[in-house]
Amino acid sequence: MADDDQKKKGLRSSEWFARQDSYGFIYRSWMKNQGHAQRMFDGRPVIGICNTWSDLTPCNGHLRGLAEHVKRGVYEAGGFPLEFPVTSLGEPVMRPTTMLFRNLASMDVEASIRANPMDGVVLLVGCDKTTPACLMGAASVGLPTIVVSGGPMLSGRWEGRQIGSGTDVIRFKEAVRAGTMSVEQFMAAEAAMSRSAGSCMTMGTASTMASLCEGLGVSLPDNGAIPAVDSRRQVLAFESGRRAVEMVRENLTLPKVLTRDAFHNAIVLNAALGGSTNAVVHLLALAGRLGVDLSLDDWDRWGRDVPCLVNLMPSGQYLMEDFYYAGGVPAVLNELRARLAAGQVTVTGRSIGEANDGAAIHDAKVIRTLAEPFKPLGGIAVLRGNLAPDGAVLKPSAASPGLLQHRGRAVVFKGPDDLKKRIDDPDLPVDADSVLVLQYCGPKGYPGMAEIGNLPIPPKLLRQGVTDMVRISDARMSGTAYGTVVLHVAPEAAAGGPLALVRDGDWVELDVPGRRLHLDVPEAELERRRGELAAFVSPYERGWEKLYVEHVMQADKGVDLDFLVGSSGPYVDRTSH
Repeated sequence: MADDDQKKKGLRSSEWFARQDSYGFIYRSWMKNQGHAQRMFDGRPVIGICNTWSDLTPCNGHLRGLAEHVKRGVYEAGGFPLEFPVTSLGEPVMRPTTMLFRNLASMDVEASIRANPMDGVVLLVGCDKTTPACLMGAASVGLPTIVVSGGPMLSGRWEGRQIGSGTDVIRFKEAVRAGTMSVEQFMAAEAAMSRSAGSCMTMGTASTMASLCEGLGVSLPDNGAIPAVDSRRQVLAFESGRRAVEMVRENLTLPKVLTRDAFHNAIVLNAALGGSTNAVVHLLALAGRLGVDLSLDDWDRWGRDVPCLVNLMPSGQYLMEDFYYAGGVPAVLNELRARLAAGQVTVTGRSIGEANDGAAIHDAKVIRTLAEPFKPLGGIAVLRGNLAPDGAVLKPSAASPGLLQHRGRAVVFKGPDDLKKRIDDPDLPVDADSVLVLQYCGPKGYPGMAEIGNLPIPPKLLRQGVTDMVRISDARMSGTAYGTVVLHVAPEAAAGGPLALVRDGDWVELDVPGRRLHLDVPEAELERRRGELAAFVSPYERGWEKLYVEHVMQADKGVDLDFLVGSSGPYVDRTSH
């Protein structure tokens, strides 16, 4: 194909492969050592397959095989697939927390896409932070982009019942601490929980983000719930590869899909799913990369009156496998249609309303209707007050209704080490009405804002039958967790936020219906305490951690790095030789 024809097609890869000079010689010749025929370089859309596979990320351990199905789809549609690796983030095994590295992975994705000859991208993701990290990086470039998630594991099975990732781990841990479950039973449950490839099979962060990709319109229908080992997941990957080529030809870029209306749809969907609180910081960060105006107030306003329709752990009873068989995300989106910006375009080329039109609910025990919801409150509640001037979040569907309005005295832990040291102390001055407060676990303080906000209940209260307490922190919690837990308090303690001023015995007031979080201490006393606060000093003097602590923004801004807000586009104006 002539150079002029290449330019008319608008293929970004033609800047590499259509050149008739020494640069073109180098680009094509070295690529040919992998066995690619010359016609692969003759004007075919090049589709990069961004793969977060890693043996150290068990949720994504099967993505190598899934990539082959994407490639088949790309080839069938007349494209040229090229797979590339990026930083993978394994929630179960990484220390101190994968959230510390989400922004680093996004930079890897962004740089890899921009620097290489791609016209479109397929993001192969799965484990919690791999989805937002890849989307954030891709959004900063803005090519046609489609997401393929790895899918959830099969349901765990133990002693004749289903057990769910994370959610039942928390229950079992508390039972062992209370003395009602033996260590032998605990180990037997461990062997029975994770019994196939895939990510958590509860509506944790991985399943939430995979499902919200449908709400955002960046994936094909059913991306959220098809089990990882179901052959239909492979078909989805194949069709996504085909669709990526078509998107390049249609110039359907990521910024055209990820508009403010798309975020509105995702937030409404998150409420109906009883989705993870972690979605808040991830969507805020993603919107920041695109220049889309999105705030905590939008989260509260758009999701506030949306009921929870899905009976899944941690808010309910069932698991992702059941959810898929019951109709999955398309059925929920179809039920929500009147509450969505139904005309918003998706990667299918159709609107979100058209793409999910007619999707049916097949099991009313798992997916309910708006007329008869599973729970009346599904959205993320955004709380403000003198304890959280810039906001905090709570998940009503996972909380105890009787604690949504509560006043109690604070029991304060100054960081994770203090928590571990004292929480099991039988002499801890705590009762069922106490409010557990954890400080210095936010973006800077931990660092990385770890998932330790759902503080364990003291064993002496567990033995009394206490199953939930009000807990407040600047940390996050796992999407698989549950309880009346206030999270993401901003500003965090390490940034000098009021959370750092709480002392044992202070009265704390939580009013979820009123959206209020208040520390009942005179302002003069708070000012006195503020004057005694020592400035936060980061323990890191080099490397990524130093860069992160110096530039990370607060939870209400998505915990992105300040210099990553916005995008740089797809073009590189210098050659490599």
